Amino acid sequence: MPSPTPRPDDPLVVTRTPSRPEAGAPTVLKVVIAGGFGVGKTTAVGAVSEITPLSTEEYLTEASADVDSLEGVEAKQTTTVAFDFGRLSLPDPVPLELFLFGTPGQDRFGGLWYDLSRGAVGAVVLVDTRRLASSFTVISFFEDIRLPFVVAVNHFDGAHRYHPEQVRAALGLHASVPVVTCDARSPRHVAGVLLTLVGHALKYAPADPARPSSTTLQDA
Repeated sequence: MPSPTPRPDDPLVVTRTPSRPEAGAPTVLKVVIAGGFGVGKTTAVGAVSEITPLSTEEYLTEASADVDSLEGVEAKQTTTVAFDFGRLSLPDPVPLELFLFGTPGQDRFGGLWYDLSRGAVGAVVLVDTRRLASSFTVISFFEDIRLPFVVAVNHFDGAHRYHPEQVRAALGLHASVPVVTCDARSPRHVAGVLLTLVGHALKYAPADPARPSSTTLQDA
């Protein structure tokens, strides 16, 4: 898997716990939407964002033919080259404002995955059951940096439906990692996945904000 870009000034111990909001203000959380090439990250951010999403998609060209395999996604014509950005406000169970950062899918953008994960409370890893092999590198990445994540199986039209536990076994996921299904085109589905992630990530938050969790990521 890609090695994180070394940053000598990164502290060894930081906290992922968000600062305490003012009374009545929503809690602001940064969330990463990740996954392999063509699994629906840009679609998911666009489906759920309450603002016009920022997208950095560019057309695929012959210059990337040797490094960007289109097997299984032959109709794909564009790819994210930096990140997608969207925002979602959720009133329940507590007021939340989620800042959504969609990553590029190709392994060669591993350094950018690291940058986009700085300060995030957790990540959603979208997977396509027709191309599970494209998910291993990104899952290993979040395991290595110890960022809480959930796996969301994007139900593509015509793809075989597998039980979440079958997907867990195929990906070799720990029993504590939630595996859910969704349609990345559905705002309701994507919002549900994000709530699952927030609930999962809260289990990793330190009970005492004065005693931060240990991680190599720096707050953004």
